[in-house]
Amino acid sequence: MTRKPTGPGTSPPLPSPKERRRLREARQLTEEQVATAVGVTPATVRAWETGRASPRGRRRAAYAKVIGSAGPPTPPKATATKAETAPGTGAEKRAEAKTAEAKTADSGAKSPKTRVDQETAADRKAPVGQETAVEEAGAGAPNRAPVPVPVPVPAPETETETVPETVPDTVSDPAPDPAVVAPPAPAGPTAAEAFDALYTHTAPGLVRQAYVLTGRRNLARESVERAFQLAWHRWPEVARDRDPAGWVRAAAYEYAMSPWNRVRRAHRRPDALPEEPGRRALLHALLEMPASYRRTLLLHDGVGLGLAETAAETEASTPATAGRLVNARATVAERLPELARCSSPAGQSVVLRERLGALALAERVPAPSPAPVVRTGGERRAQRWTRATVCFGVLLAGATAFTLNTAPTHYEQPIAPAARVAGVPPLAGPEKLTAQDLKLQKALRGELAHGPERLVPRIP
Repeated sequence: MTRKPTGPGTSPPLPSPKERRRLREARQLTEEQVATAVGVTPATVRAWETGRASPRGRRRAAYAKVIGSAGPPTPPKATATKAETAPGTGAEKRAEAKTAEAKTADSGAKSPKTRVDQETAADRKAPVGQETAVEEAGAGAPNRAPVPVPVPVPAPETETETVPETVPDTVSDPAPDPAVVAPPAPAGPTAAEAFDALYTHTAPGLVRQAYVLTGRRNLARESVERAFQLAWHRWPEVARDRDPAGWVRAAAYEYAMSPWNRVRRAHRRPDALPEEPGRRALLHALLEMPASYRRTLLLHDGVGLGLAETAAETEASTPATAGRLVNARATVAERLPELARCSSPAGQSVVLRERLGALALAERVPAPSPAPVVRTGGERRAQRWTRATVCFGVLLAGATAFTLNTAPTHYEQPIAPAARVAGVPPLAGPEKLTAQDLKLQKALRGELAHGPERLVPRIP
């Protein structure tokens, strides 16, 4: 009975996530092609290349084979040894021959590393599946002659020979063949080049969408440029996003619909409506409805997003988004007779998409600034905000330190100021005695104080 080797040694080694992506790009394969070959989704392949997950089992071997990181397979030693020493198969003679060869090799005093190199070279030359055929012939048919299949001769080694622990590291990762090494992958675009390409491709359309959303041309261009400045400030996050254009669109819509724009004098009132009656009625109907209804209608019927994607971008639930869409269509249908004649929602969506597209393309909107100007403006704006924040922090720390040094350590009650009080005579000492007081004082001093006369003095 044959035993298949198990454990981590059976799985082919994989390079680092960055090296996996480099090998795939060197073979000029897309994520969809690799996902189809392995039997997974492109998102799974993207997770393997970013390090968030790692393939296992058969998918690991298939993925390693597709990107070209799997080395030449090494036949298992334990299975081959058991198949060669199985009784009744005629393999005993081959074992004796191998023992004689081992003795001859021992006389030459070869090092373990030389034997491992010979074994690796023999494993490279041996085709996959020969040793398995020998195992099946020896173990499955004990009374049958062995099948004449060429058997690779392994490197000579004895039963008592011990291989150093550092050798398996050399064997598991054989040196790559120079003829098989993939050419270096071409250098990808820089961050600035990728940002410029995204800006050139999406900025003009976003300016027209922002105009339909707000009815203000200058605000539309300003919102798009601010959104791209924010995207450049967070470019690592935007570059890894599945939809960078959608990320910028959501930022532009948020800035355009900010209630602070109503306070600014330049954007307090919308621009003049179009002269054409149909476009005038459509834009007037859009500007009359709430901002959330307007944004939902533009994303679903104008841009062409699904209901779930529209709900996710507007940060609302799907039922709430559906209700906003129905109410917005009803509001527009009151001013557009052709939309009111469409009974089905699909027909209304088609009509609105045509009318919104015609409105966005027919109006003249200011062209966005060049991409380098936007990038430079975003960097300068970030520098100004950083310096202002640092200055404010230093000022706040200085004011706090000054207050702590000059503030009193205990409370002292202040002295109230003097005030004049009316109706109370000032304190001037005893008053001057009158003539009657002097006469009474003389009478009291001349008479002896005895009896009741003392209590009731008699005045002469």
